[in-house]
Amino acid sequence: MPTYSAVDLFAGAGGATRGLRDAGFQMLAAVENDSEAAETYRRNHSKVRLIVEDIRTVEPRGLLMGAGVPPGQLDLLKACPPCQGFSTLAKGPIDERRNDLVLDTFRFVDALQPRIVLLENVPGLARDRRFPELSHLLTESGYRLSSSTLDAVAFGVPQRRKRFICFAVREDVPFGFDGDLLELLPPRFRTTPRTARHALAHLARYSRLDDPLDVHRQSSAAVGARIAAIPVGGNRFDLPEEHQLDCHKRLSARNAASSYGRIKLDEPAPTMTTRCTTPACGTFIHPTENRGLTLREAATFQTFPLNYRFHGNYGSIERQIGNAVPVRMAKGLGLIASAILSGSLG
Repeated sequence: MPTYSAVDLFAGAGGATRGLRDAGFQMLAAVENDSEAAETYRRNHSKVRLIVEDIRTVEPRGLLMGAGVPPGQLDLLKACPPCQGFSTLAKGPIDERRNDLVLDTFRFVDALQPRIVLLENVPGLARDRRFPELSHLLTESGYRLSSSTLDAVAFGVPQRRKRFICFAVREDVPFGFDGDLLELLPPRFRTTPRTARHALAHLARYSRLDDPLDVHRQSSAAVGARIAAIPVGGNRFDLPEEHQLDCHKRLSARNAASSYGRIKLDEPAPTMTTRCTTPACGTFIHPTENRGLTLREAATFQTFPLNYRFHGNYGSIERQIGNAVPVRMAKGLGLIASAILSGSLG
C-alpha cells in the first residue's frame, strides 16, 4: 500500500493524526493553538512538525517547509475547525470569529492545493451559512464534493457520535463515486457495532496499574448519594424525591434528559463531550459502579490507544478527550481517502 502525505489542521490532542497514521498516512505537519493539547500531541507524535499558533497567523506554505512537498503534491489536508458554535449543545453567545475558522480553512486549500480535503465537524455545520460559501470556493477551485452525516458507530467505535464529513477531491483525481462513503471502506476494516461492554472489557484486560488517567471526578456526599440511587441503566428520572435537584424538577422531560445517566453496557456509549466524566452533564456514570467515568474510560470510548499520553490538568484532559476525533473513525476516513487516491473505489 502506498504511503500518502497529510497535514492536520486544528489537530487537538492528535486523535485524527493517530487514526490517519494507522490508515497509512505520513503526517508531515500539524497546527494546534491550545498549548496543553499541543503538548499532548507532541508527546504522542514527536516526529510531526507541530506549529502551536492561532491558525489565522500561520502561513500555509510554511507548513511544508523542509518536507520536500511542493504545492499540489500534498495528498490530504484534514481540517476540524472548532465546532461549539455549530453544536446543538452550544449555549450563550456564539463566537462568530471562531466559526469563521471554517472559511479560513480555504486559505490553506488555495495555497497547498491538496489532492483531497477532509472536513470533519458536527452535523450543524451543514446547516450553517458558511458551508455553502466554503463549498462554492472549493468548487470554483476545481474540487468535487461528497458529504454525508456519519455515526462513529458505523466505524466500529463504541460510541454514538454523529459527524458531518465532507471529502473535497481535486478534479484531476479520478473520482466518479456518488454512493455511500462507507462503501469505500476496505473489507478488512471491521465495522461490527461495538458496545460499552466491549470497550470496558478491553480496558480491563490491557490497562496498566499506574495509569495516571485512571481517575474520576471526586463527588460531594450529596452527589455521591445521588449517583448511588440511580439504578443500572437509569438516569435522573429514576431518582427518589430526596435526591432530585430543584432545577431538574422545573424542567420538562425533554430537557437535560441525559443528566445523571448510567451508560448502558450493551449499547454504544453516548457522545463523549468536553464534560464526558461529569455525571451532571450527561450519561457519564459508570454502568455498574457508583462514580463517573475515569478519564481513561472516556478516552477508550474515543478509541485512543491505552498507552496514549495526555498532558494538562483534569479539566484540560477531559476537554481534549471530548474534542477529539475518535481514532478509529479517523482511521476509517483515512482508508476512504486512500481508496480515492489509489482509484480503488469499492
